[in-house]
Amino acid sequence: MIVFGSINLDLLLSVPSLPEPGQTLLALNSHHAPGGKGANQAVAAARDGASVRMIGAVGDDGFAEAALYGLQQAGVDLGAVRQVQDRTGLASICIDHEGRNHIVVAPGANRAVRAAWIEENWLLAGTVLVTQMEVPPDETASCLHRAKQAGMLTVLNLAPAAPLPLETMREVDILVINEDEAAWLARHLQTNNSVTSLHALLGSTVIKTLGADGVHIADAEGTTSLPAFPVSAIDTTGAGDCFVGVLAAALEQGASTIEAARRAIIASALCCTRPGAQTASPTQHEIEAACGKRQEQITQSDG
Repeated sequence: MIVFGSINLDLLLSVPSLPEPGQTLLALNSHHAPGGKGANQAVAAARDGASVRMIGAVGDDGFAEAALYGLQQAGVDLGAVRQVQDRTGLASICIDHEGRNHIVVAPGANRAVRAAWIEENWLLAGTVLVTQMEVPPDETASCLHRAKQAGMLTVLNLAPAAPLPLETMREVDILVINEDEAAWLARHLQTNNSVTSLHALLGSTVIKTLGADGVHIADAEGTTSLPAFPVSAIDTTGAGDCFVGVLAAALEQGASTIEAARRAIIASALCCTRPGAQTASPTQHEIEAACGKRQEQITQSDG
C-alpha cells in the first residue's frame, strides 16, 4: 500500500470548552504527538497489518524527528519521505471534555510533496493508494491518475475539502467523506449531498462517515447503512484517519467494501477511547477481538 499525504507534529490542548472567536482559554493540559492525515492513515493501516510505504515530507527543523516517530514505530517504509527546506507541518488541536475538537494546520513542508517522488515500480496493480487533501491538490491529482493507470485501487479522503478536477474525481475508486465534506462537495458539484447522488455523478464508491450515526455507502450495488460501534469517546481527533487507514488495509487484503467498512467502524471507535491519533490507533489483535465481540452481540440479538 502507498499513502501519499501529510506528516505533521500535533500540539494537543485539552480545554474546558472549544474556543469562541476572540476568546482566550487556559488549557487543562497539553502535549505533542506525531500527526498529519497521511501519516495517521499510514500508521492505522500498518497497525492493522498492512505493508505501507509513506510518500511525504518533513522540514529541516527540530520537529521532524518527533513527527516521524509514530511512522517508525509502526514499521512504515519511510524511504520516500524527504526532508525539505521548510518547517515541519504543525497542527494545533483543541479537545473538549466531550472529545470534540477544533483543528488549525500549518502545512509547512507538506506543500513540497510531489507525485514524481513515487517510482513507477511501486505502482502495482491490485494494491491500494490512499491520499487526502493536506498536500498540493495538483500533486494529489497527478498521483491518483498515475495509480489509476497502473491498475491500483484508489482511495481519496477529501479532507480537508478542496477542489479537484472532475476527471480526477472520476478516477477515484473509493471516496471517503464526512458530513461537512459531503456538504461542501455537493455545493461544489451542484448536486445534493446524498451518497447516492454523489455516486451517480462520480461513479466512485462513496462512503460518508457520520460519527455516532455510523456510515452510509453508495456503490454499483446500491446503498447501505452501517451502524456505529458504541463506545465512550474521550477524543475523536484520530477517528476519521483511523477509519480510512483500516478500510484501506482491509481492502488490500481482499475484503469487500462493506466488510472493510465494518472493520474500519470498529477500529475508529476503539481509537476514540484513547487520547491522540497515531498512538490511539488499535492493533490488529485489538480490532480482531472487538470484531469478534461485535459478532457475538449480533448473534445473540438474532437469537
